[in-house]
Amino acid sequence: MVHGHVQGVFFRDSTQERARAEGVAGWVCNRGDGAVEAVLEGSPEAVERVVRFLQSGPPRAQVSRIDVTEETPDGLAGFEVQ
Repeated sequence: MVHGHVQGVFFRDSTQERARAEGVAGWVCNRGDGAVEAVLEGSPEAVERVVRFLQSGPPRAQVSRIDVTEETPDGLAGFEVQ
């Protein structure tokens, strides 16, 4: 979960671009509470690079905090904006 001013600033598209560049699968979506939710699957190093990107996001974003939880991978392929 990414909190702050993260909707309407191309956060989802930027996340998709970064994840695809890193070879990370998953999805990203806007939540009704103003946060952005992302699910990431890939090598630990690649996922960590995407998580570091999420900590600041694209230029117009203002991230106040991110909440990261580890889950069992689902075997996702590709990366989608929902």
